[in-house]
Amino acid sequence: MAVLTARTFGGKTWTPQFIQDIKIATCLGCGRCFKACGRGVMELKPVNEHGEFIEDEDEEESLRKVMTVANADNCIGCEACIRVCPKNCHVHAPLDVN
Repeated sequence: MAVLTARTFGGKTWTPQFIQDIKIATCLGCGRCFKACGRGVMELKPVNEHGEFIEDEDEEESLRKVMTVANADNCIGCEACIRVCPKNCHVHAPLDVN
């Protein structure tokens, strides 16, 4: 499998790791990753007591909010989100160029 690699300004090889998923079972909904990402990749969504996403917050009472991947195409592979996550909820992978 060939993956996308790049070079840093200093000439070192770097393999970007792009967001694939966020583990909602462990997500605290703290928003740290949202603040760290300047690309609009993630958004908070409410979930009920069964862990199901709620479309209309007014109709059902949400137990909590969790982070979700809303715009994966905007991810640049920097992994800033995972570096600030206290629960290591993000799943990343390199881009396959085959």
